[in-house]
Formats: sequence, C-alpha cells, structure tokens
Amino acid sequence: MQVGNASYVGPADLPGELPLFPLKGVLLLPRGLLPLIVFEPRYLAMVDAALAGDRLIGIIQPRFDADESIEEGSAPLCDVGTVGRITAIAETGDGRYQVTLTGVCRFRLTGEAKSDLPYRVGRVACDFPVDFEPRTGEEDVDRTAFLEVFEAYLEANEMEADWDAVEKASTEALINTLSMMSPYGPAEKQALLEAPDLKTRAETLIAITEITLARAADGAPTTFN
Repeated sequence: MQVGNASYVGPADLPGELPLFPLKGVLLLPRGLLPLIVFEPRYLAMVDAALAGDRLIGIIQPRFDADESIEEGSAPLCDVGTVGRITAIAETGDGRYQVTLTGVCRFRLTGEAKSDLPYRVGRVACDFPVDFEPRTGEEDVDRTAFLEVFEAYLEANEMEADWDAVEKASTEALINTLSMMSPYGPAEKQALLEAPDLKTRAETLIAITEITLARAADGAPTTFN
C-alpha cells in the first residue's frame, strides 16, 4: 500500500511506538484524508518530530465515558486508533501548521511509554492486516442499499451531493469518506472505526443513519453527543 512517498506492506512496516494526538469525535480511516490545524505548542512539537522521522502520528479518541474534568494529558484513551502519515503540510505564518494526514492502518493501544516529551507516546500493535489491502471486502457490501440510505439522509436534511462523483467513487472510498464526514458522536465514530470489515462498517453507518432519520421524523435531535 502506497501512502505518500512511503510503502507499507504489512504491520511489520509500522513502528511499535507512536506519538498520540487525542481528538474527540474525529475519525481517520485507512486511505482517508484528515485535514488538521495544529496550534498547541505540544502538538507543534509533535509535528516537527514526525517530520524529522517517519512522518507518522497516531490519531485516537479520549474515552467518551471518561470524566471530562480530567486533563487531556492524562485522560484515558480508546483502545483503537489510526496511524496517519503526514502527506501535506503548510505553515500559516502565525505559528500554526495546516496538516493533512493520510490514514495508513488502525492500531491497538497496548500502553503508553514513559517520556519527557510534551506529547503522549503510545505503545501500539498494528494488528489489522485487512487495512493494508485496498478495497478488500467491497464485493460483500450492498452498495445500492447504502446509497439509498445516504440519499434519504440528504433529502431529510435538504442537502445535495455530486452524484457523478459518488458513482465514480470506489465502494471503499465512499463508505470510509462518509463515515469520516458523518455528523455523529464519539461513540458512533469509534464503532465505525472498530468495524472488522467494510461490510460491517457500511451496515453500522446505515443503522446509525436510519436511527437518526427515525428520530428526526419524531421531532427528536438528529445528531448524537
């Protein structure tokens, strides 16, 4: 699998430790693109270190059932995150970075390394071999059913889509992009991340969306917290 200028064949091509960027409600999936504005000094230092090394950063959510009063530097983290490679970066001129991460593969957080660095460093196991094979499982997805629910969501929210682009997109790109862009909460995003295969991720997104549409029909809020 090619990501930027790097090639990743399997888990052995990834390090056992990663700098961690905890972001609530943010989802990065393999081969997905995640734009970020980085401004906190500790994460500016993280980006600098990544650029000087393998360009890899671990995107992971704080546990959504944790006490929100706990400081970010010590808040418990979810068990699964995604390795992202810096594939684009620009300086804004006011001390910030505009960064684009491309998803490489998911990882399990097995612990945290003791470090004097200003950011957290995780010990990780990239034991999701399916992530290294683009478009794996597309043939198992009911693309028609997926698109029907997507269209119903757009109509309910008076939104439009570029249907030519949708039709041309691969099933994997379509499902993963919509999963990442979906307006759902941290728990739902984590469920989409941890789906074992593309079919399950599609079915999970369909189920969440159908619940959202049903709630909207009953006059309830249409987003999760």
